[in-house]
Amino acid sequence: MRGLMLVNLGTPDAPQTKEVRRYLREFLNDPRVIDIAPLARKALLNLIVLPTRPSKSAEAYREVWTERGSPLLFHSQDLTEKVAAILGDDWHVELAMRYGSPSIEQAFAKFRDAGIDNITLFPLYPQYASSSTGSSVARVYELASKQWNVPNISVAPAFYEHPLFIDAWSVHAKPLLDEFAPDHILFSYHGLPERHMRKSDESAIQIEKRSHCLQSKNCCDSITKDNRNCYRAQCFATTRAMAKAMDLAESDFTVCFQSRLTNKWIEPFTDKVLEDVAKKHKRVAVLCPAFVADCLETIEEIGMRGLEQFQEAGGKELVLIPSLNSNDAWAKTVAELSVTASAVSK
Repeated sequence: MRGLMLVNLGTPDAPQTKEVRRYLREFLNDPRVIDIAPLARKALLNLIVLPTRPSKSAEAYREVWTERGSPLLFHSQDLTEKVAAILGDDWHVELAMRYGSPSIEQAFAKFRDAGIDNITLFPLYPQYASSSTGSSVARVYELASKQWNVPNISVAPAFYEHPLFIDAWSVHAKPLLDEFAPDHILFSYHGLPERHMRKSDESAIQIEKRSHCLQSKNCCDSITKDNRNCYRAQCFATTRAMAKAMDLAESDFTVCFQSRLTNKWIEPFTDKVLEDVAKKHKRVAVLCPAFVADCLETIEEIGMRGLEQFQEAGGKELVLIPSLNSNDAWAKTVAELSVTASAVSK
């Protein structure tokens, strides 16, 4: 039997300050997320972030919480069940979160109990980022290395422009777009610090000599050997592939990046784009292809706050196209890509 571990970022156990603080402490203490000196990171967390952020975030989480709990969690659980049903009895499928519960440690324990030594890891992040995919894979390797009998692990690669992923989004989104008939479409991706892009630049070993990422307006126009691991470049590649699949003209859409913390994060910023677009278009649809499951960043940040901001700037209707969540085409895609990754490792 083969094990499959589906890994997503994580969610608090409850929309309360205590649980959110615990989640944020684990998440933001990751050196791949806040990549600064340990003492500076500790000071930032304990003196600035954790005293104030948890209560504000808890309030936002309460806006999206349902009878089933966190949307990110239950959508991921539903996906896990569907993928398990597709793969059948030859596979044992477990869901794990990089931060929070169910943990990667718990997934490993279940695989050991089932006598499974061959595990395929499927990070549920379409585009590679060291702060998401990198952190998840590193944590899996770290925990695996601590076992006396180290399991055999294969990793599914980023799938940002894989035809199955693009087709799943197209089949899902195009009917909704046709029904709403927006004046304009936003492809909004989670933002990251600009320095993360520069550190991903493969044009030279030394950071100060890297010459591709964010060095020109056209640096993300195509995937090259230099930017192949650049999150921003992969986001643009996803957009190009989705636009082609849905027959969108270049003037029909704008790419932007949400959840920014400072002005040194990758641009253009979604909040600024929303204000600009509202001056020209009254009906806007937003797709968030960096998220395969709806969560705080899609439902609350875009569907609620984004709508309010858009209307205050003069827009009328803004519709958030739901994420892939656990729809059938997406579940089949995860199953097929997992089998492919498993076969490559043999």
